[in-house]
Amino acid sequence: MIARIRGNLLEVTEDSALVEVGDVAYQVLLPGYCISTLSAQTGSEVTLYTSQYFEGTPGGGNMIPRIIGFMSEKEKQFFNIYTSVKGMGIKKGLKSLSMPVETIACAIENGDEKIVISLPGIGKRLAQHIIAELSGKLDYYALSQGAPSAKGGASAGGFKAFQLEALEILTAWGEKRAEVTELIMLAQKKHPEISTAEELVPTIYRLKQGAEA
Repeated sequence: MIARIRGNLLEVTEDSALVEVGDVAYQVLLPGYCISTLSAQTGSEVTLYTSQYFEGTPGGGNMIPRIIGFMSEKEKQFFNIYTSVKGMGIKKGLKSLSMPVETIACAIENGDEKIVISLPGIGKRLAQHIIAELSGKLDYYALSQGAPSAKGGASAGGFKAFQLEALEILTAWGEKRAEVTELIMLAQKKHPEISTAEELVPTIYRLKQGAEA
């Protein structure tokens, strides 16, 4: 089991990273929320916390080993719990994680079906299963840098309704979900007074274009 990889980040695609360790380059599959973060680190040394699985059908004679990576051990642990839900699976789990782990864990703990359904590949029925099976098990992952949990009234990195609305508007306009997610969090930090999607969307565009320091 390869539990961690540290090396030079050669490239990042829409679903994976190529990390060079000595004379060997590893392809590491990634969840969507960390693609844009890692893209900015191309050419530098990175550390990914990894798990392995085999893709294919047992007995079919074509089992392919895959490595999946995360930005922290905590995120890796969350993924293991998240993909334990029946009907999830590794590929669907990776594709669906378009928001930070704290945001998703917070939504599940709060029973926020709307946010869970908004994740790529997660329909209403699966969202209900996820909430039913994992609610009460993810409080640790809904904590953000020592902040109170969502049950205590803090967002813990979670999206409010107007932020989710802005996310859906911008992705419908062709923006990348992972990039928009990060920009929403940055806008929230810089402008905590914003309370509507109408205010948030233009602020995000200003941040993206570098119009705000």
